Amino acid sequence: MKKLLSLLLIVFIIFGCSGNKNNQPEPSADNSLPKDSTQSSFFPVTSFLKGQMRLLDSLQITFLQVTTVAKKVDSVWIPREKIRPLLEPFIADIIDKENLTFFFKESKFNDQSTNAITFTYDPKTALPDSISLRRWVVYVNPETGNVKRVYILKQLKANNQVYTQQLTWQTDKWAKLVTILNKPVGNSEIQNDMKLIWDLSSNQ
Repeated sequence: MKKLLSLLLIVFIIFGCSGNKNNQPEPSADNSLPKDSTQSSFFPVTSFLKGQMRLLDSLQITFLQVTTVAKKVDSVWIPREKIRPLLEPFIADIIDKENLTFFFKESKFNDQSTNAITFTYDPKTALPDSISLRRWVVYVNPETGNVKRVYILKQLKANNQVYTQQLTWQTDKWAKLVTILNKPVGNSEIQNDMKLIWDLSSNQ
């Protein structure tokens, strides 16, 4: 009798444990990361530009400023102290994965024509007025993984006018700022085209 009771107890324990396992929650069938996780690789553009700015602050040189207005080109040497105020507007809007993944999507393309992997960020929803950014692109050297160039497109309103601003930053070499007054299609007007060069060995 004792042997029978012991046998029944063992069977009960075995099936009881099995039942507990079956009652445990099943792992989710969707093992993918959250929808916005594809944006988690957002390149920290603002941090990169701030690093470049710190580098400029340390250079003991004068900078070449090339300005084009109405097809007239003017070149002048300017001191280091005047560089930062010209570029500050492009680091005022923080670009990183924490604040823009809801509004922008990232796409990746290996552009063999430029020997660069391009990371392009375009709006995926209507942008609020508080966001002046419209698009940006990061060009990365596929061999070294270093950033070759950054392009940023912004849209601003001032004096009842709409302006487009473009920044092209060639790593360790130069930065170009273009301001365009938006008008009806085909009539937009370039207000200012300014290039700041600190590496005179290359103008590319």
